[in-house]
Amino acid sequence: MKDAAGRPVIAVTGAGIVTSLGEGKQDNWSGLTAGRSGIHAITRFPTEGLRTTIGGTIDFVDVEPFCCASFTTEIASRAATEAVGQSAIRPVGDFPGPLFVAMPPIEIEWPLRERLLAMAGKDDEADYSDLLEVASKAQSIDYENSLYGSVAERLASTFGTKGSPISLTTACASGATAIQLGVEAIRRGETDAALAVAADGSMYPETMIRFSLLSALSTQNDEPEKAARPFSKNRDGFVMAEGAAALVLESYEHAKARGADILGVIRGCGEKADSFHRTRSNPDGKAIIGALQAALDDAGCAPDEIDYINAHGTGTPENDKMENFALGEVLGERARTVPISSNKSMIGHTLTAAGAIEAVASLLTLEHQRIPPTINYDVPDPAIELDVVPFTARDAEVSTVLSNSFGFGGQNACLVFSGEPA
Repeated sequence: MKDAAGRPVIAVTGAGIVTSLGEGKQDNWSGLTAGRSGIHAITRFPTEGLRTTIGGTIDFVDVEPFCCASFTTEIASRAATEAVGQSAIRPVGDFPGPLFVAMPPIEIEWPLRERLLAMAGKDDEADYSDLLEVASKAQSIDYENSLYGSVAERLASTFGTKGSPISLTTACASGATAIQLGVEAIRRGETDAALAVAADGSMYPETMIRFSLLSALSTQNDEPEKAARPFSKNRDGFVMAEGAAALVLESYEHAKARGADILGVIRGCGEKADSFHRTRSNPDGKAIIGALQAALDDAGCAPDEIDYINAHGTGTPENDKMENFALGEVLGERARTVPISSNKSMIGHTLTAAGAIEAVASLLTLEHQRIPPTINYDVPDPAIELDVVPFTARDAEVSTVLSNSFGFGGQNACLVFSGEPA
C-alpha cells in the first residue's frame, strides 16, 4: 500500500511505555484516562537546598547506584521489550531492521567524578579530560557509562537490530525525531522495519539545578500532583520526569503480509529548527509553525481532519503561549474547537523521551476512542483559547491525531497518526 505521494504507508505494530504512572500500556493508559498524577516528592536523592523537590521519578525500577546511562538503558529496554513482544515481528534478539534511540546527553555525574578523582589521587580541580582519561585506563563500567553511544549499543545487542544503531539528542523533540528517522528509513526502501526508542533517566541533582537556574521548573512543592499546570494562567514551569517509550515501525505491506495487528499508521512527520537561542524559540514562532505545517503537508492532511492534538504542553509560560499561537496560525479557527490535552499534567516532562511517550498515548487514543484530560486546569488562561479537555477524559470519535514536540534551541518535530486504513 502506498500513500498519496507514492511512498510506503508506515504502520505501527508494537508499542511500549514506562513512566512514573507504571510500566506498560495498561497501567499508563488507566492512569492517564483517570487523570491520575505520577508526580511526587523526590526520595531517591537529597533535595535540601533545591528550589524544586518534586518530580516524576520512576521509583519502581532499581537505580542503586544511580547512573544516568544504565538507568536510561534499563527503562528503554523495558519499553522496547513490550513493543517488540506485541509486534511479534521476530523473537527478541533478532529484530529485522535498524535502531534509532533518542536519549539525554551523557556525562560524568558527580558521584562518578568523586570515584574517579579518588582513583587518580587528584583533587577537585581536575578537569573533565582528566576524569575521562582515568576512566578509560580503568576500563570499568564507569567508563562505558560515560560514553554517549553506550545506551544504543546495549539495546542493539539485546534486541539484535541490524546495522549501526543511531543515537540522537534533539532536546525535547528527540522522541519524535527518532520515530521520524525510522519512518524515513522505511520510506526510502532501506528496510521493511525499524525500532524507534526514546528514554530519559537523567533526574539527579545536577540536572535539576541546571533547569532551576533557567527558571524552567515549577516550584509548587507542597502539592506535587498539582504542580504541572499546562495552559493554566497560574502555570509556573514544567515538572521534570523520567520515562521511556518504543515503537515498532513497518511498511504496511510487510506488516499485513505477516498477519500483524496494526495499531495505527504514521501519516506524516514534520520538523523545523530556528537556531535562535540555546533554550528559547524565536518569538515569531516560525519554526514551530513550520514544523506543524510540514507534518500536515507530509501527511496530505487538511486542518479539519485533525480530531485531537496531543500537546507539547509543558506548563511553562512561554511554551504554552507559543503552542497556542502556532496552532492558531496553522489550524485557523479549528484550533479553538479541536480537543487538545497535555499528558505532562500527569506524568511531568520526560524531556528526550516525551515525543515517543506522547506518540504511544496518541495511538492509545485512537485505539480506545478516548481522550486523556489535562488536569490542574483550575485557573484558565484567558489568552489561550483552546479546548484543553479539563480534568476528565472524554469519549470522542478520533481518526487522526496531531502530536507536538517542541524542544530547547528551537528544535521542533510533529507527527500525524491515523487509524488503520480501510
